[in-house]
Amino acid sequence: MATTPLDAARDLFDTLDAAAARVPAGEPMAESSLDALEGAGLYGPMVPKAVGGLELPLADVVDMYAEVSRADGSTGWCYFAADVAAAFFGAYLPDEGADEVFAGGVPVVAGQFAPNGTATVDGDELVLTGDYQFGSGIAHAAWAGAGMMTVPDDGSDPAYLMGCLPVNRAELKGNWDVLGLQATASYDYAIREARLPRARTFDFFAPVVHRGAPMHALGVLPLTAAGHAGWALGVTRRVLDEVLALARGTTRMGAPTSLAESERFLFELGALEGRYRAGRAWVREACEEAEAEAARDGAVSAVTANLVREACRHVNQGGADIAREAYLLAGTKGLRAGPIERGFRDLHAGAQHFFASPSAAIDLTRSLLDDA
Repeated sequence: MATTPLDAARDLFDTLDAAAARVPAGEPMAESSLDALEGAGLYGPMVPKAVGGLELPLADVVDMYAEVSRADGSTGWCYFAADVAAAFFGAYLPDEGADEVFAGGVPVVAGQFAPNGTATVDGDELVLTGDYQFGSGIAHAAWAGAGMMTVPDDGSDPAYLMGCLPVNRAELKGNWDVLGLQATASYDYAIREARLPRARTFDFFAPVVHRGAPMHALGVLPLTAAGHAGWALGVTRRVLDEVLALARGTTRMGAPTSLAESERFLFELGALEGRYRAGRAWVREACEEAEAEAARDGAVSAVTANLVREACRHVNQGGADIAREAYLLAGTKGLRAGPIERGFRDLHAGAQHFFASPSAAIDLTRSLLDDA
């Protein structure tokens, strides 16, 4: 019987794996997977307790994302993306906005937080128009998140805000025909002249923590990076597990022994395992140190924030590299539809994301230079 949220997530492995295998190409992840996660009490690992979340330590949140992603990359991606977004609104919205968004418990939130919308100010409301991409999980969401730049009528500087609206205010484009992460349904969506109260927005770069744990003081970029890191670790773990599982029963054409008796295979898979574990250890260290610093100081330094981001970039790009090498070790079995093939595609899709881009390493070095 599950005794911790992580145990409960492990217990769902077969359920989530089987549901993912049944999803037709191009269709969103199974609704039954969301129901299973909710039924197991696994909504909201990063979300403040004050609004119904679990509010786990950040390193444990990463482990939760990894475990769900080990079962299926698309399910894990939607799970962490919805949770991180809900955590932001749960921690950073004033009471009026949080009470509305979390009235029914922790909701499914999806959307793009790049400032692709423009919001005019009308008293205590904003009128938002924007065109967005990559609304991962939005097919099952209750709320659509949206980044926006305000257009002040008093000549003051625009503000970069994140807000959310009921998902029925967004026009979903249904356009998601991609190499990997196929079941995330990361559709483009449009919002036209939609009104939302200021109480459902917060400042992207300087959010006020109204409730939650020390980790919420890290802000949007490091917390999102932690989500991407957990996802990559889970999908990479699955690929390595699957290659190991086929070793004893697989003999390559012309080879005298099975893969399990090939020293070349043993060395290469062992080296991949070491690379994976090193990355996982760094992610945990970066998260634990960031949370400890936030608890002590009420905030984190630029170096600390960028170390979390760079650890994320490292395991995302490293995971794609590991998946490619593991795929080659698997031989023709990696060609066939299944966890190795799906993990290979998903990790290469994830490696194209902003949070796997060079910006994290560049920003880290700049902050180290500033700190020197």
